[in-house]
Amino acid sequence: MAAILIVDDDVNILYLVKSQLQQEGHYVYQAENGTEALKALEDHVIDLAIVDVMMPGMDGYELTKKIRGLHDLPVIMLTAKGQIQDKELGFLSGTDDYIVKPFDPKELIFRINALFRRYQKRSSLVITIGNVKINQQNFEVQVGDRTVVLPLKEFELLSYMASKPNQVFTRNQLIEEIWGLDFMGDERTLNVHIKRLRDRFSELTDDFGIKTIRGVGYMVEVQNK
Repeated sequence: MAAILIVDDDVNILYLVKSQLQQEGHYVYQAENGTEALKALEDHVIDLAIVDVMMPGMDGYELTKKIRGLHDLPVIMLTAKGQIQDKELGFLSGTDDYIVKPFDPKELIFRINALFRRYQKRSSLVITIGNVKINQQNFEVQVGDRTVVLPLKEFELLSYMASKPNQVFTRNQLIEEIWGLDFMGDERTLNVHIKRLRDRFSELTDDFGIKTIRGVGYMVEVQNK
């Protein structure tokens, strides 16, 4: 679960985006202008901001510049302006992504997830669970003094789940994150990769295990010692 700030003077947009994000399990803060947004960022730990461009007083471009100067978090601009020069202004202000209204709320969720992956890889290249180190820079897994090199999809699947240990991921969520929205296969591909990871690491470490949550999906379960 992430804490996400929505900044928009349109209450309908605030309600729409808030509802969609809450369905995904996120905690949502709202602001109707730049001043409220900066106050929320000062008072709370925010993981991502969604900023409208056209707002009274401080517009989205100026707000994004201020966010960039004070915080290290992803920013998505949400705006009715779709001209290339408007997008250029947005990216020059420091936004990470740009979505034009009207938009599909599901597309917003996909873009948020993509940004979190990008920031996570940038800020935490090595995931550590007990004596296991998952290095996302050289795609190696170190178990004690032993180095394990995994096939790419197995590595991506393990590192994605291990980045949030003890969190349950649905099968659809894992397929979308690792294989993409255009994947033409089915859940059997995911199940095979999970089985291979279990077989590999059950013999190497007892610091974590991959647990099946019946009817839902999987999680990396950290063993308490």
